[in-house]
Amino acid sequence: MVPYTATLDVDQSTVWHLSALLNTERRRRGTRAGTRSLTCYKQAVLILRWFRDDTSIDALARDNHISRATGYRYVDEGVDVLADQAPDLHEVLEHARLSPEDPLILDGKLFPCDRCAEPGPTGESALWYSGHKHRHGGNIQFLSDARGEPLWVSEVEPGSTADITAARLHVFPLLHKATADGVVVLADPGYEGAGVGVRTPIKRPPEVDERRWHVDDRAHNRLLRGLRCIGERAMAVLTGRWRVLRHTTMSPSKIGRIVQAALALTNIEKQTR
Repeated sequence: MVPYTATLDVDQSTVWHLSALLNTERRRRGTRAGTRSLTCYKQAVLILRWFRDDTSIDALARDNHISRATGYRYVDEGVDVLADQAPDLHEVLEHARLSPEDPLILDGKLFPCDRCAEPGPTGESALWYSGHKHRHGGNIQFLSDARGEPLWVSEVEPGSTADITAARLHVFPLLHKATADGVVVLADPGYEGAGVGVRTPIKRPPEVDERRWHVDDRAHNRLLRGLRCIGERAMAVLTGRWRVLRHTTMSPSKIGRIVQAALALTNIEKQTR
């Protein structure tokens, strides 16, 4: 074994903020002082190492002289504490009502995970396998602003779930009420038929040549695509900053909480700069 020194690419204020959240959670649980292997600060560093560098939990446990099971428990605690700080859909839509001139972008992303043998509804394919992306993972719906900043992420649905189906479960019940108040939502063709207020590209009739297609319809699609592509970088903000999102080896049912925790961390970093 060769020891070495490393630097964690996270602001010190973010570590202290997470330490305070962990301390509050320990008080809520009634944890007695001196009964934990790690202090709140050291646990916060462990959690941030996992999010930022995707460090294996075996390595985190070894570096902190704790068991592998304790390492997993500490990471799970951190994910739950952070996910509880993630923005609520009500809050995001209420803020959007105050600035209806700024559109929201709705999209979905598949977060890859290890192969899961859970059968699908028909028993012919795996539940967590996406036939569209040709890999296993969890479907997460998200809302972002026109500048590409992530605003909200949903709970996870199996990778075999279509985007519009996942959106009907987690987004549309509240989103349709907001669009009635003037909120504009842009989406890709996968959300066609989403309902009033969700604007999707206009499909070109199959019998019409591209050059003869109405210029207004082409302009509408070009403008929509230009606005939407900026907003769709929101997930790149999260996966680029928090490497653990690029592939998870945990249960795919935890993907939603992990992505929510990453969004909360991103917001904490913005507030503490």
